Amino acid sequence: MKIIVVKDDKQGGQAACELFKKELEQKDDAVFGLATGSTPISTYEALVHSNLDFNSSISINLDEYVGLSSNHPQSYNYYMQEHLFRYKPFRESYLPNGGATDEEREISRYNAILEKNPIDLQLLGIGRNGHIGFNEPGTDFDLKTHKVELTESTIAANARFFNNSQDVPRYAYSMGIGSILKSKNIILEAFGNSKAEAIKNMIEGPVTQQCPASVLQRHPNVTVILDEEAAQKLKE
Repeated sequence: MKIIVVKDDKQGGQAACELFKKELEQKDDAVFGLATGSTPISTYEALVHSNLDFNSSISINLDEYVGLSSNHPQSYNYYMQEHLFRYKPFRESYLPNGGATDEEREISRYNAILEKNPIDLQLLGIGRNGHIGFNEPGTDFDLKTHKVELTESTIAANARFFNNSQDVPRYAYSMGIGSILKSKNIILEAFGNSKAEAIKNMIEGPVTQQCPASVLQRHPNVTVILDEEAAQKLKE
């Protein structure tokens, strides 16, 4: 892993933006795997204010809540429109359909998209429990897209985005760890004290399903972008 320690999330977003730029310089029709949540916002802000053009590129998102329509304000489809797509459109942008009535068919559809469009650069965050995407502790490393029952800690972390805790979705579709590992290059970002323990376990701990992100130790091209708080428990 290549580890980049920056002052804050704004600098982290700029560092990630440079890696997006490098990918586009090599391949203008690159396929980008995208993440949601609070962590990548600074990256999307940097991309929006850059001169990068994604009109020839494809984006594929990691996950989506089950039961939320694409126009729901807390859906990840809506998030992507607000933070990136309305300013930087892609040739094609794929997200799981949270409102799909046939769940198995939706999972098959998404796996087919990933097979047809191998990801060149995958952007990831990390949960406090070490999850990537919605691949919670205990998830098989070989899984492809699947329906996930969210843990109570993940539900609690997401509750701040909803008016009522009862409205927080309990399930999500997520790109599987097996699919993530097929990406040619991976960026993982983490900012703040709350991510320090997960980062330590990911980088310096054993590769274990109890910290799903630890499997990235086995990938040949991972760049980890951390602020000083997230990096504070690392030995080096």
